[in-house]
Amino acid sequence: MFIALFRAIALYLLIILGVRLMGKRQVGELEPSELVFALLIADLAAVPMQDFGIPLLIGVIPIVTLLCLTLLLSLLTARSIRARALLCGVPSIVVKDGAVCQREMRRNRFTLDELAEELRCQGVADIGKVKYAILETNGQLTVLLKAEEQPLTALQAGLHPPEGGLPTLIISDGRLLAENLRRRGLDENWLAKQLKANKVKRPREVFALWVDEQGQVTFAKKEGAR
Repeated sequence: MFIALFRAIALYLLIILGVRLMGKRQVGELEPSELVFALLIADLAAVPMQDFGIPLLIGVIPIVTLLCLTLLLSLLTARSIRARALLCGVPSIVVKDGAVCQREMRRNRFTLDELAEELRCQGVADIGKVKYAILETNGQLTVLLKAEEQPLTALQAGLHPPEGGLPTLIISDGRLLAENLRRRGLDENWLAKQLKANKVKRPREVFALWVDEQGQVTFAKKEGAR
């Protein structure tokens, strides 16, 4: 039983390492080589995890080999434009000036139903409003509206709203994050004033407290806290 536990933990940690080395990507954002690696590694790990007659090293070697190959391909695509186009493909313009590019649709085997669905997901019901719709190499559709259909910005309206700041979490589920408090240049006296202003006595009564770069505080009291 101990051997089974050890093998499962070792292979699990190895797979986590491999996925982490691929970077922070969602499944739908994986390049073809990374997707193939993710599909194969699960099958390769399952065999030595279940069959104790196979030495653990025999199961680890192909996983490490695939991991190294995936990393080499990632370095190659990062350095070579031709290799990137060959292994990852190139973006395709499927809509231009409100008209569907039928040749690109057929080349990518992208149907009109899929195009309409992607446009609806991005809040576009009329294809005539689209300047460009680009099918990216990860399968996602980037939609650029025509100039007259784009929302008005504050700059275009002649407005100058105050800049927002990146919020920093100070209290998380009742736990004071002292390092974040110091990084924001605040102290215990400031925190005590915020707690008093929100009618709580201790940080453990707070579910979340954020403060941004402009000093704006967002406060959420724990449910059921008195």
